[in-house]
Amino acid sequence: MPEGGASIANSTANSTADPAAQPAVRRTAHPAAEPAAGPAALRATAGRTSLLVTLLLGGLTATPPLAMDMYLPSLPEVTRSLHAPAATVQLTLTACLAGMAVGQLVVGPMSDRWGRRRPLLAGLAVYIVATALCALAPTVELLVALRLLQGLAGAAGIVIARAVVRDLYDGVAMARFFSTLMLISGVAPIVAPLIGGQVLRVTDWRGVFVVLTGVGILLAAVVWAKLPETLAPADRHGGGVGEALGSMRRLLTDRAFTGYMLTGSFVFASLFAYVAASPFVVQEIYGASPQTFSLLFGLNSIGLVIMGQINGKALVGRVRLDRVLGVGLAVVVAAAVVLLLMSLGVFGEVGLAPVAAALFVLMSAMGITLPNTQTLALMRTRQAAGSASALLGTSSFLVGAVASPLVGVAGEDTAVPMAVVQLVSALLGLACFLAMCRPGRGRTSAEGAGF
Repeated sequence: MPEGGASIANSTANSTADPAAQPAVRRTAHPAAEPAAGPAALRATAGRTSLLVTLLLGGLTATPPLAMDMYLPSLPEVTRSLHAPAATVQLTLTACLAGMAVGQLVVGPMSDRWGRRRPLLAGLAVYIVATALCALAPTVELLVALRLLQGLAGAAGIVIARAVVRDLYDGVAMARFFSTLMLISGVAPIVAPLIGGQVLRVTDWRGVFVVLTGVGILLAAVVWAKLPETLAPADRHGGGVGEALGSMRRLLTDRAFTGYMLTGSFVFASLFAYVAASPFVVQEIYGASPQTFSLLFGLNSIGLVIMGQINGKALVGRVRLDRVLGVGLAVVVAAAVVLLLMSLGVFGEVGLAPVAAALFVLMSAMGITLPNTQTLALMRTRQAAGSASALLGTSSFLVGAVASPLVGVAGEDTAVPMAVVQLVSALLGLACFLAMCRPGRGRTSAEGAGF
């Protein structure tokens, strides 16, 4: 998830034991801007920039799904065009995902040292060049390498956006902002393949990368013109690799932060299992057409978006974040149990409708669990938001990448592996939440560890 900011920078924001009882704290203005603007002017500026910040950070969040999913409809054409086996062409997706995972570990600490703006612009510049070169790639091997570079550079938008949110918001306000970004994160995977399909009507697969290059240029121009630095120089870390590794080590020794990180990662693994297995489960096992699968996929994404909005508008600020997260995790576990029982035939022969309903419930619950795990984890850190964001993103990608291949271990004719992976992942997430985050007991997520 991404984040936002105008020329408003860090200050301290103490969280109470109950984040729901805390007002929507906004960070203080950058020292250089504060003398020129009194409290009323500052509030007016924050109000005017909130929509722009949301759209801009949403664009940074949507760029990786666009880079992944706009390209999906063109995979068969890439196979024919480059005379490469399908398995090799699939590596272009794996390379991009791997780049996004590793890139966050690199860019996050960089943003803690040099601020958010410079690493973000540098990452976008490399992303634009790599994407343009993808359109010119003469061989599949070079395309794989360029997709890896594209993922490494594109990770800057993901990790820095999340850090910017931590710079600007705290407590309830941060949770609500993340829930708003769930709207963009949920819509992007739905529309990206549709856009890619339309692009292929007028050009070939290389044209998809030309469009992505144009999107990258537009996003970089808006960031350059409209997104000032959000991390004050006094809050930056002057050390090098050793300092970055030290920050990450301190974060990982914080039991609650690690608990929320692992909780979110295992929930994300359940989501990855759904994405990897659902095309085969819905189409091959239950006989749905590609159009029906696309409709169900879209409905599940809409459910995730709606619950994200309910989380931000109706729950956050009224109910403790850890309680909301606990309910979301319980729903994910319950839906996964039902899916496993149906796949094992406990209820006899079931059609597509019950399976689709259980998947809808599971996916919708992600709209509660994913934004709140990130919010509660980032509330633990004040001085290393970039490193914290990198750990959150990389952990989710790596755990999800490990879970995805497991859904196919028994072939394409059974839904049991998908259900097992989803249930085990959900149970591990719930166990980490209860054992490490200690919800409702003493100093928990609401009180930052001060890193």
